[in-house]
Amino acid sequence: MKINRPGRPEDLPEASVLWARWAAFAVATWNAEEEKERFRSGYWLGDSDSDGDLHYDDGACSRWVFIRAEGGRAVLFGQDDSSKVARYEPPIDLLAAAPGWVHRELRRDLLEQGRIECVYWFEDGSWHRAPYPDDLHDDGLDCGIGHLTSRDHAVGEICALFEFDNDCEGAVEACEQFFEHAERGTVTGRVVRSFADEIFRIQTEYELLWPEAPIARSETDLAAMTALVRWR
Repeated sequence: MKINRPGRPEDLPEASVLWARWAAFAVATWNAEEEKERFRSGYWLGDSDSDGDLHYDDGACSRWVFIRAEGGRAVLFGQDDSSKVARYEPPIDLLAAAPGWVHRELRRDLLEQGRIECVYWFEDGSWHRAPYPDDLHDDGLDCGIGHLTSRDHAVGEICALFEFDNDCEGAVEACEQFFEHAERGTVTGRVVRSFADEIFRIQTEYELLWPEAPIARSETDLAAMTALVRWR
């Protein structure tokens, strides 16, 4: 799926699918020690007063949060250096036409600090955003989370993350299967262990040392990893 610049609501997959792919990245890169860190990069499940939130920070120029709210609703917000929103004059009201529940879910402190340049919300089966000026060139959605808008993009990104190339036999298939389980809601402890074992096998066979395969150090870790992928 191609994302427009600036993004449009129809560029995003249904909220539960976006959550599944995002959470699959969090599980695929799970590190039990890093899960305890307050400041980190990568993909992870954060603390929230809502039904849960997922984070993505590339450690350089892109920072995003996906909040799962009540009633099947969701809010996606963040910032990528490709965005032209912060420099646009007059300032764009990113919450124009947003319902009250979006205002309650959004981090107002980040908005006021200019650390949010992109806000989309999911309600009644559709994504929405504030109107943009016709001459706004980019809101950062494409560069920020374009790799989560289709399964092919997600598989390509996770393979690149593990440094798998076309010579790594079984890599694409393992990642495709894991994302399929995530989107279908069929991730179990056995699925996670099988995926981790296959990633470790490929890394060992092709002498790829980084990043490490996801490792559940306890049954508590494993339960958290499998629960993470479920939309509800």
